Amino acid sequence: MKVTMSCVGLRNLLQGLSFSVKYYSSINHLQTTCPCSKIKAKKCHILNCSECTCTHRTAPSGSILPWRFFSCKEGTRISSKRKQNTSVVTSELLHKNLLKSEQENWNDISPIYKPMTKRIKEKLEEFHNKYTFNSESPRMRFGGNVYFEENGCIFLSKADDDEGNVDILFSTDDLGFSDAFIQRIRISPDQTYMAISLKSESSEEATCVIMKLGHFPVVKKVIPSVFSFEWAANDVLYYTTQKNLKCQNVFMTTFTYQKHTKLVYTEQDARFFVDIYLTKDRRFLTINSNSKTTSEVWLVDCRNPFALPALVQARTKGVIYHIEHRNDELYILTTYGEPAEYKLMKAPVASSGKENWQLVYALEKKTKLVDFEMFSDDCIMFLKKAGHLYLNVISFVSHSVQSIKLPTWACEFELESHPEHTTSTCYFQLSSPVHPPKRFAYSFKENNLIEQAVQEVPIITNCHTTRLLAKSKDETLVPITVFHNKNSEELHRKPLLVHVYGAYGIDLNMSFKEEKLMLIEEGWILAYCHVRGGGELGLSWHKDGCQHNKLKGLHDLKACIMLLHELGFSQPKHTALAAASAGGVLAGALCNTDPELIRAMVLQAPFVDVLNTMMKTHLPLTIEEQEEWGNPLEDEKYMKYIKSYCPYQNIKPQHYPSVFITAYENDQRIPLTGVLRYVQKLRKAALDHASRTSKKGNWIPNIILDVQANGSHCDSSWEHSVSEVARHLAFLNKELEEVCHLQHHSKSCR
Repeated sequence: MKVTMSCVGLRNLLQGLSFSVKYYSSINHLQTTCPCSKIKAKKCHILNCSECTCTHRTAPSGSILPWRFFSCKEGTRISSKRKQNTSVVTSELLHKNLLKSEQENWNDISPIYKPMTKRIKEKLEEFHNKYTFNSESPRMRFGGNVYFEENGCIFLSKADDDEGNVDILFSTDDLGFSDAFIQRIRISPDQTYMAISLKSESSEEATCVIMKLGHFPVVKKVIPSVFSFEWAANDVLYYTTQKNLKCQNVFMTTFTYQKHTKLVYTEQDARFFVDIYLTKDRRFLTINSNSKTTSEVWLVDCRNPFALPALVQARTKGVIYHIEHRNDELYILTTYGEPAEYKLMKAPVASSGKENWQLVYALEKKTKLVDFEMFSDDCIMFLKKAGHLYLNVISFVSHSVQSIKLPTWACEFELESHPEHTTSTCYFQLSSPVHPPKRFAYSFKENNLIEQAVQEVPIITNCHTTRLLAKSKDETLVPITVFHNKNSEELHRKPLLVHVYGAYGIDLNMSFKEEKLMLIEEGWILAYCHVRGGGELGLSWHKDGCQHNKLKGLHDLKACIMLLHELGFSQPKHTALAAASAGGVLAGALCNTDPELIRAMVLQAPFVDVLNTMMKTHLPLTIEEQEEWGNPLEDEKYMKYIKSYCPYQNIKPQHYPSVFITAYENDQRIPLTGVLRYVQKLRKAALDHASRTSKKGNWIPNIILDVQANGSHCDSSWEHSVSEVARHLAFLNKELEEVCHLQHHSKSCR
C-alpha cells in the first residue's frame, strides 16, 4: 500500500486544539473525554456507520427549553439541610472506608494468583495473535472516494485505483486525542466535512470533532459530550448531547453562511433517551425518543433542514417503532398490533399516523429480530429462531420473501457499513464464542450467499456445539447452547462455565472471545443459558422476564444448570457461573437460593443491590429502568417483589461458592457502594456459617473484590481486558484446580 502524506504540518495547524477542547468544556459546563490509557484499536470502529434502527432507544415532543418536574410523595419527610449534609458526609466516609478495606484485602490476596495470571495472559496473547483478523478495514464508499480507518488514522483512496495508493487525512494523535479511539464517522453529502466521535475506554461520553476536508484538513468545531450525530445537509449537522448517561437534547449547527448552533428538540420525560438517525436514502433525519417500552419519531426533511421537525406518530404506551424511507413512503419497523413482536409496515409520508400503517411483513412468534438493513429495492432482516440465525430478504420489486438459514455454528453476526443504499451486495460477519469471525456477502442480483475468503484462519474442528432445552418451574422450555471438545471423555468430570444475563431484552454476548476457545482446548465445557428477561426468543421472551416476572429468569437459570448436570455435563463441584452487569442479579440470586449448584462465580461490574438502587431516583438510570425492574417507591408490591430476589437483600449465613468480582471505581451505571456493601455482607455471612458449623476440613469460600481505578462499564481495549480475563481464569482454575488442565501449576499457586 502506497501512502501519501497529504497532511504535512497538520500537527502544527492543530496545536491549539487541546486548549480549545478544555475551553469549550468550561464555558458550556460539559465534560470532555477522560482518556486513561493508550488504546490500540484491534479493529475498525467505523462499523456503526449504518446503525440498525431496531436497536435505538427513544421520548415525547418537548419544549425548546429543558425542564423537569421534581416532586415528593405525600407524607415523605424532608430532612433538614444540616441533617442531609451530615448524612452525605457519613455516607462518603463509609464508602471510603469500605473501598480502602477491599483494596487492602486485594493487595494481600492477589500475589497468590499472579503466577497463574501471568501464564494465562501469555497464552491468551498467543491465541489473540493466532486468531485475530489482519484483513483490511471496512471501506466506506462515497461516489469515487473510499474512506477507511486503521489504528486511529483516517485514510482516503480512489475507488478505481488498483495500485493501492492512499492519502492519510489525519490521525487521533494529530487531533490531540492519542488515548482515544474513533467511535463513529459521518461524512457530509458533498464530502466537504467529516465529523468523528472520539472516546476513551474510561468514559461513557465522546467528543465530536468536525473537520473540513481538503489538502490540509482543518478543525472547524469541537463538541464535547456528544452521543449521536448526522449530516442533514452539506453544512448542517444535527447532534445529541449526553450528560450523566442521559440524552435528551438535539442541536443543529451550521458551518458556512449564517454560522450558528440551535437547540431544536428537548425531551422532558426522564424515562426516554434521544438519538438521531439518517434514513438509508439520506432523505430524512429522524429524531428518535425511546423508553424501554415506548417510542416516538420526528422527521427532519433533509431538503429543508431548517424547518421544524414533523411528528410521525405520537407515542402510544407499549408501542415501539423506527423509521426508514423509500420512494416517498415510510417503512416502519414496529411492535404495533398483535402479536407484540416486530413487524414491517409502510405508510405515506404525508399520512404517517398508525391508522394508515399497512403490513408488509410480520415475524413469527418466538423469533428475535437481530438487525435490519434497508436498500433501494430490498431490505434484509437478520433473525434468530430456535438458536439458529436466518437471513430474510424482502423484495419490494417482486413482493417476495426469501429465508436463508445461516451456518449452524454461527451464534453472532455483525453487519458491515453500507453507506450507499443502491449497493447490490450486503456484507456481514458471523462468529460464535469459539469460532473467529468469517465474512459473508449476500448478492441481490445473484440471489445467493457467498463466503468471503479474506485470510487463512485456523479452522476450528475439535469443538462440538449442542443446543438443549431445559424445562423451567412453569414448564417453559429454556434454550441452552453448549460448547465442548469433541474428544472429551467423562464430561461429568470436566469443569463447566455457565453464562447468564437475562435483562433488557438483550441476548447473551456470543461473539468470538480468545479465552473461550482456550478453555475449550483445555477441556472446559461452556454453557450459555438464554433465560427469560433476555431477547433470544423475541420481545415476549423479555416481557416474560422483567418487572413482576423477574423470578422466572432465576427459575430458568436453575433449571438449565440442573439439566446440564443431569445430562452429564460436569457436576456442581466442578461448575462455575459467569455474569456481567445486570446478569449479576440472577447470578447473585442463585447464590442465595441454590448455592450448592456451583463451586465458584465470577462477576464483572455486577448489579447486586437492586432494591437500594431503584429507591434512589437521583441516580442517572433509576427512573429510566423502572420499566425493567418496577418502581418500589410508588408500589408496595414491587418493593416486596424486588426484595424477594435482590442479591444483597437475601444474603444469609449458609454455604456459599467462592466469588470473584471486578468493579470499576468510576462506573456511572453500577454504583460502587452497592458492590462494596454486597461483598462485605457476603463475606460476613460465609464466615458466620463456617464458625457455626466448625467441622474438621470445613471449606470457607474466597470472596474477592478487585476494584479497578481505570476502566468503565464500556468495552475495554484488548490490552486492558486481557489482564482482567486472566485474573478471572486464574481464580477459577485455583477454585476448580483438581479438574483443570493447569493443575500441574497448582503447587506453585497454593
